[in-house]
Amino acid sequence: HVEYETDKRHYAHVDCPGHADYVKNMITGAAQMDGAILVVSAADGPMPQTREHILLARQVGVPYIIVYLNKVDMVDDPELIELVEMEVRELLNEYGFPGDDTPIIVGSALKALENPDDPKWTKSIYELLDAIDTYIPTPKRATDKPFLMPV
Repeated sequence: HVEYETDKRHYAHVDCPGHADYVKNMITGAAQMDGAILVVSAADGPMPQTREHILLARQVGVPYIIVYLNKVDMVDDPELIELVEMEVRELLNEYGFPGDDTPIIVGSALKALENPDDPKWTKSIYELLDAIDTYIPTPKRATDKPFLMPV
């Protein structure tokens, strides 16, 4: 669980790994999510757990997904990145998300971490944060109602 904020919002970020042991955790956490960042390796493309994550997000009512195509530093052919992007968009459409309109940010999280002063790598992180701020609407919370805590 990580918290961070942009100029517009405060975020609580919950990692939901693809391993089957974590599916229960994802279902529990996803029920309270206003949106999700789906991280897909540009080098490997969508994996079986990618499909599972999208399906689970749909089933528990996650309303918005943003995609981060990671590990682009490991891909030499730009056409391969485009192919992975098309595959991800098709998967999103298949499960009822607007794949054609979903923001897909391309970058390398590791390179951005290792080179914090190099805009070639950090730019995608800022683009991702901007996409979260603009694509996922600010949730309307019923602050005037009694508090309800899911258990």
